[in-house]
Amino acid sequence: MSVPVGAYTPPVPRLWNDTIAAHRAAVRDATLDATAALVAEHGLTSVTMSQIAATTGIGRATLYKYFPDVEAILLAWHERQITSHLQQLADIRDHTTGNPAQQLEAVLEAYALITHQSRRHHRSDLAAVLHRDDQVGAAERRLREMIQDLLAAGATAGDLRDDIAPDELASFCLHALTAAATLPSRAAVHRLVAFTMTGVAAHAADGIRSGDQVTPRVHTVHDEATRRSEARLD
Repeated sequence: MSVPVGAYTPPVPRLWNDTIAAHRAAVRDATLDATAALVAEHGLTSVTMSQIAATTGIGRATLYKYFPDVEAILLAWHERQITSHLQQLADIRDHTTGNPAQQLEAVLEAYALITHQSRRHHRSDLAAVLHRDDQVGAAERRLREMIQDLLAAGATAGDLRDDIAPDELASFCLHALTAAATLPSRAAVHRLVAFTMTGVAAHAADGIRSGDQVTPRVHTVHDEATRRSEARLD
């Protein structure tokens, strides 16, 4: 009876497989880092696969075994960044002692600083590519759920406002903190977070009467000017 060629080929040792996997992961990570650095320095349209291969220290043929083009590399880099940031925010939430309001502030602070530090990636050509990534929508949903849960828990504890639904307040927080990308310093980011927390604190609902109508606790500058004008007319 004939024996098929390779029937008794011994299995590849697991250690060897692990070494190959680790090498591939290292090459992939180096490629992502090199591409992000090149795009940040030269712009998306100026970066080529040859530049990336040279910067990474691998051949073009090897690079094409990992990625078909520059855009695919950037999307992989973006996915890695998103996963890392979400894990970072979850760790901060879990390791912040205190009530839900304090956890929320810590998460918002970290998110705002991430947004501030990522402002160099907001150039139009790069943003156009990254914002097409499906991972962005999934990450935003997970982040929104995290903030929404903290807002709900804080409202139950009496530390955060309960007159507006948590999902609406979560939208308010996220939209407010997008401004961190345009702020000039970390100190300005801290002030933005403090301002946002003031808006969701329990005392912010003190003037609420019913529905969407609000009874102001202080007169606005416009109201004061109007009163003075009317007084002069009288």
